[in-house]
Amino acid sequence: MRKKVFAMPELPEVETVRRLLEPQIAGHTIENAAVSRPEVIAHPSSDLFCRGVSGKTIGALSRRGKFLIIGLKDGELKDGGRIVLHLRMTGCLLAAPPKYPKEKHTHVTFVLSGGLELRFSDTRRFGRLWYISPKELDAQENICGMDKLGLEPWDAKLTADYLQTYFGRSRRAIKQCLLAQEAVAGIGNIYSDEILFAARIRPQRPANSLTCAEWGRLCQAIPQRLLYFIDKNKMPPQDYLAGRGRDYRNTPFLQMYGRAGQRCPVCQTTLCRDVLGGRSSVYCPNCQK
Repeated sequence: MRKKVFAMPELPEVETVRRLLEPQIAGHTIENAAVSRPEVIAHPSSDLFCRGVSGKTIGALSRRGKFLIIGLKDGELKDGGRIVLHLRMTGCLLAAPPKYPKEKHTHVTFVLSGGLELRFSDTRRFGRLWYISPKELDAQENICGMDKLGLEPWDAKLTADYLQTYFGRSRRAIKQCLLAQEAVAGIGNIYSDEILFAARIRPQRPANSLTCAEWGRLCQAIPQRLLYFIDKNKMPPQDYLAGRGRDYRNTPFLQMYGRAGQRCPVCQTTLCRDVLGGRSSVYCPNCQK
């Protein structure tokens, strides 16, 4: 029996949260906000954050890489700014009835109209929230660090030539290149293993050793694998709430991550584990050259 793997939030998880929460919270007004751990508020101060978001109505939810962006309205037509959120390693965002038991490490609570609460919890407190006021919207990417992000995985500009131009001279391991966010946004430790397995490229390979054919396979694998895991994550809101926002549906479909010592799903060779830049990597020594 496979050991259950709880995925740390990467692009597929953040996109899942966006799709699950938007129908639940869009159109509701934030009646008030409470912060119990001020350090999770990256901008501005926690007091100004609470004042800035209170009274605003939640609009559309969007995503950029691993960032979740909650649009706010001030009245029917006026832009009310944005709440930007990065879950980091253990962050979680839940919409729950007020009487639903709170997670132990709940640090921010938004009381919404209509009898719901939007709660941010984070065991390790690495996650961060920003309130971007309407006057700051032009500087949003700089304030939150999104200005350093590369292309979205399904951007038409993401081609083999783009990847080769960006990384083709680098001596860094190709896995470390994928984790850097500067060329492609949203790929983390889990899905880099899955992408490289699909592309039949060993994680330790220096980027400058990849052939044109391998850059082509990598370019195809990036959007395909991420969309596959987003699809496998589909679940009803009640299941997401019952799983405390951590029990993602796609984890049983992981072929590499967390499977060291098991058999390759393609050739049955024992999967190996290595450490690159302090991050664990699992690969098939036969399928990935």
